[in-house]
Amino acid sequence: MAVDGDTPDSPDATVREIAEHPFGTPTFTGRSWKLSDVRLLAPILSSKVVCVGKNYAAHAAEMGGEAPAQPVIFMKPSTSIIGPGVPIQLPRSSQEVHYEGELAVVIGRPCKDVPAARARDVILGYTIANDVTARDLQRADGQWTRAKGFDTFCPLGPWIDTQIDPSDVRLTTEINGTVVQDSRTSMLIHSIPDLVEWVSRVMTLLPGDVILTGTPEGVGQVQAGQTVSVTVEGIGTLSNPAVDRES
Repeated sequence: MAVDGDTPDSPDATVREIAEHPFGTPTFTGRSWKLSDVRLLAPILSSKVVCVGKNYAAHAAEMGGEAPAQPVIFMKPSTSIIGPGVPIQLPRSSQEVHYEGELAVVIGRPCKDVPAARARDVILGYTIANDVTARDLQRADGQWTRAKGFDTFCPLGPWIDTQIDPSDVRLTTEINGTVVQDSRTSMLIHSIPDLVEWVSRVMTLLPGDVILTGTPEGVGQVQAGQTVSVTVEGIGTLSNPAVDRES
């Protein structure tokens, strides 16, 4: 669906149904609804989610290390993706699940070996992500796959913005209304064009694939009963409650 209105989250905003897919120049079915009358799902279901670690210097410092000279990448499975409002399920195997608010890049066409100067040509737009992490399992395993790969550990949304300039926008994360992360994307160590170049040197990127650009300082634990809200200036807010997993 495409969102129409002065701002996507305005009370008068409407959504139009896309006939096939959002890539290229989409066509529409002619059906539309008020945004307030629909339930938003994750704006994209990716074949892969590629994440960038320690891409803010202050976050690298709070994790007890230095910022890497080159991007450090890892992956989250597509099955970890959930949309706005869907609960983050805290697994029984972890006692320390953290939030990590991030700006996410959505790829718009198949691409490989993309020069940074041409990165914008392959980007569909930008959305918001929460790279949920079982920090105690990350430390125990010595690598990141299990800690970041649980179902519900990749909230995305609430929509994809195709017009925003992401080079210097404010990113904040709130827990039950209290701000816990507050930074700007101009503080990224490796820029979005550089990340697209770096990742596409390694692997072919497909339409709908997502690159998580890294989280700023202020990461911390989220507990059952709390709500994590990540806001990116010019895009909106992604909110998800946390609940204990039943099994």
